[in-house]
Amino acid sequence: MASAVFTLALGVAASAEAGQTLDNIKSKGVLTCGVNEGTAGFGLADSTGKYTGLDIDVCKAVATAILGSPDKIKFVPLSAPQRFTALQSGEVDILSRNTTWTLTREADLGLLFGPVTFYDGQGFLVKKSLNVKSAKQLSGATVCVQPGTTTELNLADYFRANKMELKPVVIEKLDEVENAFFSGRCDAYTTDSSGLAGTRVTKAQKPDDYIILPELISKEPLAPAVRQGDDQFYDIMRWSVFALLQAEEKGITSQNVDQMLKSEDPDIKRFLGVTPGNGKALGLDEKWAYNIIKSVGNYGEIFDRNVGKNSPLKLERGLNDLWTTGGLMYAPPPR
Repeated sequence: MASAVFTLALGVAASAEAGQTLDNIKSKGVLTCGVNEGTAGFGLADSTGKYTGLDIDVCKAVATAILGSPDKIKFVPLSAPQRFTALQSGEVDILSRNTTWTLTREADLGLLFGPVTFYDGQGFLVKKSLNVKSAKQLSGATVCVQPGTTTELNLADYFRANKMELKPVVIEKLDEVENAFFSGRCDAYTTDSSGLAGTRVTKAQKPDDYIILPELISKEPLAPAVRQGDDQFYDIMRWSVFALLQAEEKGITSQNVDQMLKSEDPDIKRFLGVTPGNGKALGLDEKWAYNIIKSVGNYGEIFDRNVGKNSPLKLERGLNDLWTTGGLMYAPPPR
Protein backbone atom coordinates (compact mmCIF):
# COMPACT_ATOMS: atom_id res chain seq x y z
CA MET A 1 0.00 0.00 0.00
CA ALA A 2 2.87 2.33 0.80
CA SER A 3 4.27 1.58 -2.63
CA ALA A 4 0.96 2.50 -4.23
CA VAL A 5 0.84 5.80 -2.33
CA PHE A 6 4.42 6.56 -3.37
CA THR A 7 3.61 5.84 -7.02
CA LEU A 8 0.54 8.08 -6.83
CA ALA A 9 2.63 10.87 -5.31
CA LEU A 10 5.13 10.58 -8.15
CA GLY A 11 2.28 10.80 -10.66
CA VAL A 12 0.93 13.96 -9.02
CA ALA A 13 4.40 15.52 -9.01
CA ALA A 14 4.86 14.70 -12.69
CA SER A 15 1.47 16.21 -13.52
CA ALA A 16 2.33 19.39 -11.65
CA GLU A 17 5.60 19.65 -13.59
CA ALA A 18 4.01 19.10 -17.00
CA GLY A 19 3.32 22.37 -18.78
CA GLN A 20 5.79 24.36 -16.68
CA THR A 21 7.94 25.45 -19.63
CA LEU A 22 4.99 26.70 -21.66
CA ASP A 23 3.48 28.42 -18.63
CA ASN A 24 6.78 30.18 -17.92
CA ILE A 25 7.08 31.37 -21.52
CA LYS A 26 3.58 32.83 -21.41
CA SER A 27 4.18 34.37 -18.00
CA LYS A 28 7.46 36.01 -19.05
CA GLY A 29 6.15 36.93 -22.48
CA VAL A 30 9.49 35.79 -23.92
CA LEU A 31 10.83 32.60 -25.52
CA THR A 32 14.45 31.95 -24.53
CA CYS A 33 16.27 30.30 -27.41
CA GLY A 34 19.73 28.72 -27.29
CA VAL A 35 21.58 29.47 -30.53
CA ASN A 36 25.00 29.20 -32.12
CA GLU A 37 27.84 31.51 -31.15
CA GLY A 38 28.24 32.44 -34.79
CA THR A 39 27.55 30.22 -37.81
CA ALA A 40 26.70 32.02 -41.05
CA GLY A 41 23.32 31.04 -42.44
CA PHE A 42 22.13 29.40 -39.24
CA GLY A 43 22.76 31.65 -36.27
CA LEU A 44 24.85 34.81 -36.43
CA ALA A 45 24.62 38.20 -34.73
CA ASP A 46 25.58 41.40 -36.58
CA SER A 47 27.39 44.39 -35.06
CA THR A 48 24.13 45.61 -33.51
CA GLY A 49 23.39 42.24 -31.89
CA LYS A 50 20.61 41.32 -34.33
CA TYR A 51 20.50 37.58 -35.01
CA THR A 52 19.73 36.04 -38.39
CA GLY A 53 19.80 32.50 -39.74
CA LEU A 54 17.72 29.41 -40.42
CA ASP A 55 17.86 28.30 -36.77
CA ILE A 56 16.92 31.82 -35.69
CA ASP A 57 13.83 31.75 -37.90
CA VAL A 58 12.78 28.43 -36.36
CA CYS A 59 12.84 30.11 -32.95
CA LYS A 60 10.86 33.02 -34.36
CA ALA A 61 8.23 30.62 -35.69
CA VAL A 62 7.77 29.04 -32.24
CA ALA A 63 7.66 32.42 -30.52
CA THR A 64 5.06 33.63 -33.00
CA ALA A 65 2.87 30.58 -32.45
CA ILE A 66 2.87 31.03 -28.67
CA LEU A 67 3.23 34.78 -28.16
CA GLY A 68 1.97 36.17 -31.48
CA SER A 69 5.22 37.92 -32.40
CA PRO A 70 8.64 36.87 -33.76
CA ASP A 71 10.30 39.57 -31.67
CA LYS A 72 9.44 38.18 -28.24
CA ILE A 73 12.66 36.18 -28.01
CA LYS A 74 15.81 36.24 -25.94
CA PHE A 75 18.71 34.65 -27.82
CA VAL A 76 21.42 32.94 -25.75
CA PRO A 77 24.62 32.05 -27.65
CA LEU A 78 25.98 28.67 -26.54
CA SER A 79 29.12 26.70 -27.29
CA ALA A 80 28.83 23.02 -28.21
CA PRO A 81 29.69 21.76 -24.68
CA GLN A 82 27.34 24.30 -23.05
CA ARG A 83 24.23 23.72 -25.12
CA PHE A 84 22.74 20.59 -23.53
CA THR A 85 23.39 21.69 -19.95
CA ALA A 86 21.73 25.03 -20.71
CA LEU A 87 18.63 23.27 -22.01
CA GLN A 88 18.51 20.71 -19.20
CA SER A 89 18.89 23.35 -16.49
CA GLY A 90 16.14 25.58 -17.89
CA GLU A 91 18.50 28.40 -18.88
CA VAL A 92 16.90 28.18 -22.34
CA ASP A 93 13.45 26.95 -23.35
CA ILE A 94 14.45 25.56 -26.72
CA LEU A 95 17.72 24.71 -28.45
CA SER A 96 17.92 25.68 -32.12
CA ARG A 97 21.63 25.45 -32.80
CA ASN A 98 22.89 23.14 -35.58
CA THR A 99 22.27 20.17 -33.33
CA THR A 100 22.25 16.62 -34.65
CA TRP A 101 19.39 14.38 -33.53
CA THR A 102 20.85 11.17 -32.08
CA LEU A 103 19.56 8.31 -29.94
CA THR A 104 21.74 9.02 -26.89
CA ARG A 105 21.00 12.73 -26.88
CA GLU A 106 17.30 12.02 -26.78
CA ALA A 107 17.33 8.97 -24.47
CA ASP A 108 20.22 9.78 -22.11
CA LEU A 109 19.96 13.56 -21.88
CA GLY A 110 16.19 13.77 -21.44
CA LEU A 111 15.60 15.78 -24.61
CA LEU A 112 12.98 15.65 -27.33
CA PHE A 113 13.92 16.61 -30.88
CA GLY A 114 11.53 18.24 -33.29
CA PRO A 115 11.34 17.79 -37.06
CA VAL A 116 14.59 17.96 -39.00
CA THR A 117 15.11 21.53 -40.23
CA PHE A 118 18.27 20.78 -42.25
CA TYR A 119 19.67 17.49 -43.53
CA ASP A 120 23.45 17.72 -43.49
CA GLY A 121 26.62 15.65 -43.39
CA GLN A 122 30.12 16.13 -42.03
CA GLY A 123 32.85 17.24 -44.41
CA PHE A 124 36.37 18.68 -44.56
CA LEU A 125 37.63 22.13 -45.55
CA VAL A 126 41.22 22.35 -46.80
CA LYS A 127 43.44 24.85 -48.54
CA LYS A 128 43.82 24.20 -52.26
CA SER A 129 47.59 24.42 -51.96
CA LEU A 130 47.52 21.24 -49.84
CA ASN A 131 46.78 19.41 -53.13
CA VAL A 132 44.30 17.07 -51.45
CA LYS A 133 41.31 15.94 -53.52
CA SER A 134 39.79 13.38 -51.15
CA ALA A 135 39.36 12.88 -47.42
CA LYS A 136 41.13 9.52 -47.89
CA GLN A 137 44.34 11.53 -48.46
CA LEU A 138 44.24 13.12 -44.99
CA SER A 139 46.13 10.39 -43.12
CA GLY A 140 48.64 12.05 -40.81
CA ALA A 141 46.98 15.45 -41.21
CA THR A 142 46.20 17.79 -38.34
CA VAL A 143 42.43 18.37 -38.20
CA CYS A 144 40.72 21.18 -36.27
CA VAL A 145 37.54 20.07 -34.51
CA GLN A 146 35.27 21.20 -31.67
CA PRO A 147 34.78 18.97 -28.60
CA GLY A 148 31.46 17.72 -27.30
CA THR A 149 30.06 17.21 -30.79
CA THR A 150 29.07 14.33 -33.05
CA THR A 151 31.73 15.83 -35.33
CA GLU A 152 34.53 14.83 -32.97
CA LEU A 153 33.25 11.24 -32.70
CA ASN A 154 32.62 10.91 -36.45
CA LEU A 155 36.13 12.15 -37.18
CA ALA A 156 37.74 9.51 -34.95
CA ASP A 157 35.49 6.77 -36.36
CA TYR A 158 36.23 7.71 -39.98
CA PHE A 159 40.00 7.72 -39.54
CA ARG A 160 39.92 4.49 -37.53
CA ALA A 161 37.69 2.71 -40.07
CA ASN A 162 39.97 3.74 -42.92
CA LYS A 163 43.17 2.88 -40.99
CA MET A 164 44.38 6.47 -41.22
CA GLU A 165 46.54 8.36 -38.73
CA LEU A 166 44.69 11.26 -37.07
CA LYS A 167 46.20 14.30 -35.36
CA PRO A 168 43.19 16.16 -33.93
CA VAL A 169 43.45 19.76 -32.73
CA VAL A 170 40.54 20.11 -30.30
CA ILE A 171 39.40 23.67 -29.57
CA GLU A 172 36.15 24.56 -27.78
CA LYS A 173 35.23 28.02 -29.08
CA LEU A 174 34.06 28.32 -32.67
CA ASP A 175 36.00 31.50 -33.47
CA GLU A 176 39.18 30.01 -32.07
CA VAL A 177 38.91 26.75 -34.01
CA GLU A 178 38.25 28.67 -37.23
CA ASN A 179 41.17 31.03 -36.55
CA ALA A 180 43.42 28.07 -35.86
CA PHE A 181 42.59 26.58 -39.25
CA PHE A 182 43.00 29.79 -41.26
CA SER A 183 46.27 30.63 -39.47
CA GLY A 184 47.70 27.31 -40.68
CA ARG A 185 47.71 25.47 -37.38
CA CYS A 186 45.61 22.70 -38.94
CA ASP A 187 45.69 21.07 -42.36
CA ALA A 188 41.91 20.59 -42.36
CA TYR A 189 38.83 21.80 -40.54
CA THR A 190 35.85 19.48 -40.06
CA THR A 191 32.23 20.16 -39.17
CA ASP A 192 28.85 19.98 -40.92
CA SER A 193 29.21 20.71 -44.61
CA SER A 194 26.81 23.68 -44.38
CA GLY A 195 28.95 25.14 -41.59
CA LEU A 196 32.07 24.75 -43.71
CA ALA A 197 30.36 26.63 -46.55
CA GLY A 198 29.51 29.49 -44.20
CA THR A 199 33.00 29.59 -42.72
CA ARG A 200 34.62 29.59 -46.15
CA VAL A 201 32.48 32.49 -47.38
CA THR A 202 32.56 34.66 -44.27
CA LYS A 203 35.91 33.95 -42.58
CA ALA A 204 38.43 33.22 -45.34
CA GLN A 205 40.27 36.27 -46.70
CA LYS A 206 40.33 34.56 -50.09
CA PRO A 207 37.48 31.98 -50.22
CA ASP A 208 38.64 30.67 -53.60
CA ASP A 209 41.85 29.45 -51.96
CA TYR A 210 39.87 26.79 -50.08
CA ILE A 211 37.79 23.78 -51.10
CA ILE A 212 35.33 21.48 -49.37
CA LEU A 213 36.31 17.88 -50.07
CA PRO A 214 33.62 15.78 -51.81
CA GLU A 215 33.10 13.14 -49.11
CA LEU A 216 30.37 13.39 -46.50
CA ILE A 217 31.35 11.03 -43.69
CA SER A 218 28.14 11.07 -41.64
CA LYS A 219 24.42 11.73 -41.46
CA GLU A 220 23.64 14.96 -39.60
CA PRO A 221 19.89 15.56 -39.26
CA LEU A 222 19.80 18.97 -37.58
CA ALA A 223 16.73 19.69 -35.47
CA PRO A 224 15.51 21.88 -32.61
CA ALA A 225 15.22 20.29 -29.17
CA VAL A 226 13.29 20.84 -25.93
CA ARG A 227 13.28 19.19 -22.51
CA GLN A 228 11.12 16.17 -21.84
CA GLY A 229 8.15 16.78 -19.54
CA ASP A 230 6.04 19.40 -21.34
CA ASP A 231 4.11 17.64 -24.07
CA GLN A 232 2.08 20.67 -25.08
CA PHE A 233 5.17 22.80 -25.62
CA TYR A 234 6.77 19.95 -27.58
CA ASP A 235 3.67 19.68 -29.79
CA ILE A 236 3.73 23.42 -30.46
CA MET A 237 7.41 23.33 -31.37
CA ARG A 238 6.90 20.40 -33.75
CA TRP A 239 3.86 21.80 -35.48
CA SER A 240 5.44 25.24 -35.82
CA VAL A 241 8.17 23.61 -37.94
CA PHE A 242 5.64 21.52 -39.82
CA ALA A 243 3.69 24.71 -40.57
CA LEU A 244 6.70 26.10 -42.45
CA LEU A 245 6.78 22.99 -44.64
CA GLN A 246 3.01 22.77 -45.12
CA ALA A 247 2.87 26.39 -46.24
CA GLU A 248 5.54 25.84 -48.89
CA GLU A 249 3.81 22.70 -50.12
CA LYS A 250 0.53 24.61 -50.48
CA GLY A 251 2.17 27.61 -52.13
CA ILE A 252 1.47 29.91 -49.18
CA THR A 253 4.08 32.63 -48.67
CA SER A 254 4.53 35.67 -46.47
CA GLN A 255 3.46 37.75 -49.47
CA ASN A 256 0.24 35.94 -50.43
CA VAL A 257 -0.94 34.55 -47.08
CA ASP A 258 -3.66 37.22 -46.76
CA GLN A 259 -5.06 36.29 -50.16
CA MET A 260 -4.91 32.61 -49.22
CA LEU A 261 -7.39 33.30 -46.41
CA LYS A 262 -10.00 33.43 -49.18
CA SER A 263 -9.02 30.01 -50.60
CA GLU A 264 -11.73 27.37 -51.00
CA ASP A 265 -9.21 24.57 -50.42
CA PRO A 266 -10.38 22.81 -47.21
CA ASP A 267 -6.77 22.03 -46.19
CA ILE A 268 -5.74 25.67 -46.52
CA LYS A 269 -8.82 26.87 -44.63
CA ARG A 270 -8.02 24.53 -41.72
CA PHE A 271 -4.33 25.36 -41.84
CA LEU A 272 -4.82 29.14 -41.71
CA GLY A 273 -7.55 28.97 -39.07
CA VAL A 274 -10.45 30.03 -41.29
CA THR A 275 -11.97 26.69 -40.31
CA PRO A 276 -11.33 26.44 -36.54
CA GLY A 277 -9.99 23.43 -34.68
CA ASN A 278 -6.22 23.22 -35.03
CA GLY A 279 -5.58 26.16 -32.73
CA LYS A 280 -7.80 24.74 -30.01
CA ALA A 281 -6.08 21.36 -30.28
CA LEU A 282 -2.68 22.97 -29.60
CA GLY A 283 -3.99 25.48 -27.05
CA LEU A 284 -3.19 28.37 -29.40
CA ASP A 285 -4.99 31.11 -31.27
CA GLU A 286 -6.68 29.69 -34.38
CA LYS A 287 -4.49 31.96 -36.55
CA TRP A 288 -1.23 30.60 -35.15
CA ALA A 289 -0.08 29.18 -38.50
CA TYR A 290 -1.18 32.31 -40.37
CA ASN A 291 0.82 34.42 -37.92
CA ILE A 292 3.93 32.28 -38.43
CA ILE A 293 3.84 32.50 -42.23
CA LYS A 294 2.96 36.19 -42.22
CA SER A 295 5.88 36.99 -39.88
CA VAL A 296 8.56 34.47 -40.86
CA GLY A 297 7.60 32.98 -44.24
CA ASN A 298 7.46 29.36 -45.35
CA TYR A 299 10.40 26.95 -45.25
CA GLY A 300 11.45 27.74 -48.82
CA GLU A 301 11.59 31.46 -48.06
CA ILE A 302 13.60 30.81 -44.90
CA PHE A 303 16.01 28.49 -46.73
CA ASP A 304 16.58 30.83 -49.67
CA ARG A 305 17.31 33.95 -47.65
CA ASN A 306 19.57 32.28 -45.08
CA VAL A 307 21.51 29.52 -46.85
CA GLY A 308 20.10 29.25 -50.38
CA LYS A 309 20.06 31.22 -53.59
CA ASN A 310 19.47 34.61 -51.95
CA SER A 311 22.28 34.16 -49.43
CA PRO A 312 26.09 34.29 -49.65
CA LEU A 313 26.20 30.49 -49.08
CA LYS A 314 24.04 29.70 -52.14
CA LEU A 315 23.48 26.07 -51.07
CA GLU A 316 21.32 23.82 -53.23
CA ARG A 317 18.12 22.51 -51.70
CA GLY A 318 19.08 18.86 -52.28
CA LEU A 319 17.71 16.67 -49.49
CA ASN A 320 16.18 19.80 -47.96
CA ASP A 321 13.71 20.17 -50.81
CA LEU A 322 10.08 19.17 -50.42
CA TRP A 323 9.15 15.50 -50.84
CA THR A 324 7.12 16.53 -53.88
CA THR A 325 10.29 17.65 -55.67
CA GLY A 326 12.71 14.90 -54.66
CA GLY A 327 13.72 16.00 -51.15
CA LEU A 328 13.04 14.68 -47.65
CA MET A 329 10.99 17.57 -46.26
CA TYR A 330 7.52 16.31 -45.39
CA ALA A 331 4.81 17.54 -43.01
CA PRO A 332 2.02 15.34 -41.57
CA PRO A 333 -1.53 16.50 -42.37
CA PRO A 334 -2.47 19.52 -40.22
CA ARG A 335 -6.00 18.38 -39.46
